[in-house]
This record gives sequence, structure tokens and C-alpha cells, in this order.
Amino acid sequence: MKRITRQRIAINELFDDESAFLTAQQVHDELRDRGVKVGLATVYRNLQAMGDEGQLDAIRAEDGEMAYRRCSTDHHHHLVCRQCGKVVEIGEDRTIENWAAAVAAKHGFSHTGHELELFGLCADCSAKN
Repeated sequence: MKRITRQRIAINELFDDESAFLTAQQVHDELRDRGVKVGLATVYRNLQAMGDEGQLDAIRAEDGEMAYRRCSTDHHHHLVCRQCGKVVEIGEDRTIENWAAAVAAKHGFSHTGHELELFGLCADCSAKN
């Protein structure tokens, strides 16, 4: 059984209070603001592990950096606003799932998975531009 550390507990508590996707640096900064002493490498390790364990959802932002948040459903996709960071969860869509399976089969792949993030401007940000 894996030991639950005070750092892991603090990260869990942070994501209990936060609905946005956060990078490791943002998590580290917020924990320090809360008075939690934790190294950035420890934050990276915990976020990766929590993502692998399904406790957090992870997306690769347009700049290539991983960002994490606690999501409400199992398999789903996201719409992410490039300007304000607003995220909308898109439930499992059979059209996307069927397309992904067909593309994989066409190229002889099996046991595939996928991640889909759509980036754009939300309605509020679009109205400002």
C-alpha cells in the first residue's frame, strides 16, 4: 500500500477547492501561499501519480505543459478557452469514439486510447475581442 504523505493530502485539499486546470508551478505556488512546505519536484511527482491513478485529469495545454484538475466523470473531453482558461467538460461522444476506433483499425492498431482537448475562445472572451 502506498503511503499517503502530508504533501499528497495538501494537494488533494487544494483540488477540492479548485475547479480550474493548474500546472505544477501553479500548484506549488498555491501550496506555498497556504503555508505548505513542499518542493516543486515533489509536486510534479504527486501530480503525475495522481493523474496515473485517476484521481486527477491531465491535459497538455497548447504550450505543451501538463495541467491537472479533478473532473467529474470517467472518459470525457474538454473545451478550453485560450484566453481565460475556462474549461467545459464534454461527455463521452459516440461519434468521436467511433471515429477514433475506425482510424485505429484502418491502420492496424488495437487496444487504443485517446485524449481530446479543443482549444478556442469561450463566448465571454469572444465577445470582448
